[in-house]
Amino acid sequence: MLRVRPCEEADHSALAGVMAEMQAHYHVPCPSGAEIRAGLTGRPAGTELLVAEQDGALVGFAAFSAIYPGPGLRPGFFLKEIYVAKAARGLGAGRALLAELARLALARGLGRIDWTAARDNERLLRVYESLGAAQQPEKVFFRLTGAGLARLADG
Repeated sequence: MLRVRPCEEADHSALAGVMAEMQAHYHVPCPSGAEIRAGLTGRPAGTELLVAEQDGALVGFAAFSAIYPGPGLRPGFFLKEIYVAKAARGLGAGRALLAELARLALARGLGRIDWTAARDNERLLRVYESLGAAQQPEKVFFRLTGAGLARLADG
């Protein structure tokens, strides 16, 4: 049975394993399990997590925050990350995570959910579109990190 619920501290060890799998999936460096768990415990205020469980095993998560303003000066959610473990793909966990996020948005009076996706993952883009999401080609995604972030901070 698939269940989506808010993440609890007791989930951090299992979630750290799913996050490590995600890092490997994206071919990016991964901190140790202890560092991941510390990051979960010390995550920035306002960052929320939903987890998906299949038969009691944690198989996916969504990390999100409220943002303001949006269209019509209404708040919304920004979905920073959604990931489903490879072994659980196709079971509906991603859809269930997004559906729960949509329910939370409406319950809190939020007008939208925004997120990014890789342009070259056509299968994933079709999944998002099948849920009713629309690509926003008029927007460009930017990231400031590393030396550029430090340069800007230094003035």
